Amino acid sequence: MRLNQYIAHHTKYSRREADKLIESGRVNIEKSKASLQSVLREGMSVFIDGKRIVPKEQFTCIVYHKQKGELVSKSDERGRKVIYDSLESRFKHFMYVGRLDFASEGLLILTDSTPVAKALMESHLERVYLVKINGEITKEIIEAMEKGLVSEDARAGGHIKSNIVAMEFAPFAHYEILKNDKRHSKLKVSITEGKNRELRRFFGVFGREVLDLRRIAYGFVNLNALPCGKKRYFTKEEYKSLHTFLKEQALLGVSKTPKSIPQILKHTS
Repeated sequence: MRLNQYIAHHTKYSRREADKLIESGRVNIEKSKASLQSVLREGMSVFIDGKRIVPKEQFTCIVYHKQKGELVSKSDERGRKVIYDSLESRFKHFMYVGRLDFASEGLLILTDSTPVAKALMESHLERVYLVKINGEITKEIIEAMEKGLVSEDARAGGHIKSNIVAMEFAPFAHYEILKNDKRHSKLKVSITEGKNRELRRFFGVFGREVLDLRRIAYGFVNLNALPCGKKRYFTKEEYKSLHTFLKEQALLGVSKTPKSIPQILKHTS
């Protein structure tokens, strides 16, 4: 773990403040002075002004209903609103689990535990979305949702400054067509990955623009009736499910290897 990340997780200091502490020589690892390049290995003791940092054994998770027009980021050089502008200052050190783009809204999990955030992000827990697109849902789109897709040009739907061109899309875990019309169509879809603007790029391959995108569930956590711009703490049941999930991850090991994708389609146009 990065040293400034460790300090931010276990103390009141932010990562930027941790960097200043390190640069000023106030941080020691074991008995040696730390630097910004120091590598912190498991079991090492970290001291600030000679006082040992005691690692937290407890963690907190919250659900935030991200609004459209907010960035999932700590800050923005262009002065745009970020999620932490809407959250109380006591959550400024919380880490977000995955992202939602500027024009999307919905469920966002934040936690003060780096291992918890990492486990959730690297998992294959289903992410459930309500999607509205322009145009109808064709047989070609349905086949790609069911079988997966490799596109040599997945720039449509991506950010204008993104360098990503080609993309591989796994089959959707589930999908439900709520409305299929030549003007606008609506779907409820579940995916198990969180690639860069994945759904916008997927439908962009077929010339469809995503007009609305809302995440309503992330694994065992549901948005339900939480108002836009508001937050809540995990419920007892959600914490129970999270602890079960973490135990399973510890037993199985967290794998970055995607699930096997049968009969992936190729799309080059």
